[in-house]
Amino acid sequence: MRSPDAEQPSLFSYSQTTDFVPADHPLRQIRSLVDAALDSMEGKLTASYSHTGRPGIAPERLIRALLLQILYSIRSERQLVEQLRYNMLFRWFVGLSLDDAVWDATTFTKNRQRFIDGAVTGRLLDAVVDQARQRRLLCEQHFCVDGTLIDAWASMGSYRRKDDDDDPPKGPPDFKGESRRADTHECKTDPDARLYKKARGQPSRLCYIGHVLTDNRHALVVDAETTHASGTAEVDAALAMLDRRPGKRRLTVGADKNYDQHRFIQGARQAQVTPHVAQNNKGRRSAIGARTTQHVGYAKSINALHRVETPFGWGTFNRPLRQTMLRGLDRVAAQAKLVFASYNLMRIAALEAA
Repeated sequence: MRSPDAEQPSLFSYSQTTDFVPADHPLRQIRSLVDAALDSMEGKLTASYSHTGRPGIAPERLIRALLLQILYSIRSERQLVEQLRYNMLFRWFVGLSLDDAVWDATTFTKNRQRFIDGAVTGRLLDAVVDQARQRRLLCEQHFCVDGTLIDAWASMGSYRRKDDDDDPPKGPPDFKGESRRADTHECKTDPDARLYKKARGQPSRLCYIGHVLTDNRHALVVDAETTHASGTAEVDAALAMLDRRPGKRRLTVGADKNYDQHRFIQGARQAQVTPHVAQNNKGRRSAIGARTTQHVGYAKSINALHRVETPFGWGTFNRPLRQTMLRGLDRVAAQAKLVFASYNLMRIAALEAA
């Protein structure tokens, strides 16, 4: 007998969002990691809100929603809000029930500055690293450091002289015969972006530089930094991350040929870190001598250098680490730390499942 095609809504429903999520779904493990990290941030989140006034949206829900946006490569926050209206998996992960109303997309814009001022994303990355440390997934002695370019949300036509307040010319910009320097030119749409190229033969582009410090065992991001694009940014950020490390035990750090500089070698040794840097002997003398290269640990660090590219590859595949849609160094830095926290969550869940 053919059943009729008629919708018959029930008067009462006893279903919950957790009923629609399979028990072996990977997001269940990630959700437990996120909840544990957010519980350790309770005091930080409370301090970023006023104790009077109308209650706002719980910051834990906003952070879970932003993590979802990165994990599932959702292009914009408006599309994320649209997904939250009908995607039961997303509603469960964020913490919304079937009857809860979804907030507007501009809510993220209004709360983003509060997260930046409260250093919420940086604290979230530290809390996720603590979760990996408690599970004994983190190598506490051997690390790698590297940097990558993050394209700014600006066009080359907006990079003009500082005293040029006219409207940008129509059509592609023509810089032939013009010397563009940071002290005479700036980006009109994003003043924090810098014109930079990482190697010879590559085109210059408006960008930032994201830096990470990863462990050699599972390529987990231990620390992250985002700076203006410059020739000294990678060494400066690497030394700053090494100085922030917990404890004072002797460590090793691997790096590519770009870090083969006396300033980095001396700064690392002053911080009680043994630099295992790839030698750059092309037309120059390497800053790394035989005293370091003769050890077996040096060869192991060089072989593990490729692992530092794993978070960069994950973050640039349809994610904001390739090109950000935010403007300003503070916002881009907060977003980069959120990307690396998402990578750590995904990596820890995969390691525990294995």
